[in-house]
Amino acid sequence: MAVEMVMPKLGMAMKEGMVSNWRKEAGDPVSKGEIVADINSEKIEMEIEAPADGIILEIVVPAGQGVPPGTVICRIGSPDEQVIGAAAAAPEAKAHIAEAAVAAVAEPAPSPSPALRKKGESKISPVARKMAEAAGIDIESIAGTGPQGRITKEDVERAIAKLSAAPSPAVESGPVTPPAAGGEQVEQTPVSGIRKVIATRMLDSMRSSAQLTLTLKADVTGLVALQKPVSETVQKQYDVKLTITDFIARAVVLSLMQHKQMNSAYIDERIHTFGYVHLGMAVALDNGLVVPVIRHAEKLSLLELARGLKSLAQRARSGQLGSEEMQGSTFTVTNLGAYGIEHFTPILNPPEAGILGVGAVQDTPVFIGEEVQRRSLLPLSLTFDHRVLDGAPAAEFLRTIKQHLEDPYRLVL
Repeated sequence: MAVEMVMPKLGMAMKEGMVSNWRKEAGDPVSKGEIVADINSEKIEMEIEAPADGIILEIVVPAGQGVPPGTVICRIGSPDEQVIGAAAAAPEAKAHIAEAAVAAVAEPAPSPSPALRKKGESKISPVARKMAEAAGIDIESIAGTGPQGRITKEDVERAIAKLSAAPSPAVESGPVTPPAAGGEQVEQTPVSGIRKVIATRMLDSMRSSAQLTLTLKADVTGLVALQKPVSETVQKQYDVKLTITDFIARAVVLSLMQHKQMNSAYIDERIHTFGYVHLGMAVALDNGLVVPVIRHAEKLSLLELARGLKSLAQRARSGQLGSEEMQGSTFTVTNLGAYGIEHFTPILNPPEAGILGVGAVQDTPVFIGEEVQRRSLLPLSLTFDHRVLDGAPAAEFLRTIKQHLEDPYRLVL
């Protein structure tokens, strides 16, 4: 009897997963435990193994298609076995697959003309509605290809593509080809998986918020001098290495509790201000970027915060994070100091009102009174949503972080 492989549930909040790559084809032999496909959901990507020996009888879900968890994605059995589709996916999974299949056809079957629908009667998924609003497209002008004329994400993507492809009145229309010289070939890589998620979220962030970035430098000479001996002591006693990033995270948490307006989100024309701090810390991976979340960071000491950050970072790099561990942050910190970057412009992690970019510590000659001293300066870049707060309170928040970093003993207490 054929064994069914299903889309696993990678986290409690997971609603959809996608097969980003099939490593086997129908008819290929597989062994139990052998990697068959790569799957992803939101920003989690993992490999999925064959549950039994046999051959791939049928690949049900093609690469690049999203389906709900629990959906059958392929069947494995013996060479002489016939595929029986009795064990089908749940009704909602079937509808989802059918919807995606219709949307994938190059020339979709005729659907009800937008003109035949009464205004306000368009059926549209929440994700599709958000995409259309961000792109400034009237949903009444989109022909839905989903069940009963429902407008899907793919319908909106096609509408956006048509809008982008429309030639400018001042430019002669014609085929667009990538530049190449001397017959050199151009490598094209399909955007999928984590890269596609990041691309979509970042573009949505820029389109849907009023972003402004402020920069300054904090004198962390005292912090650098304190961090080394404290880190050695803590590592010997608690097996945790305290880094400058840990102190910065602690300074951010304390500052958010003082300036709660920055600890906010702009959602559905309302400003949601949180009484707790769920701190997101960006972690770079080989194939993208993830943002694990330290929940209730305001309740943690410097040592507890450092331990939590390191645990999340390690599990992120090994692909062991659940999707719920990357959701719900109220503010994000991203650090490019290891790459020698000074100031940069971080992009908001929606719907958050702020994100702090951290650069590399630079030893610089600075006038202290009439004397020139060697000081360690840390570049900080704060991007904030101008819909939530103005420049002055954002500057006060950034200045508070600077004050905490320049008086590091208060971070240890």
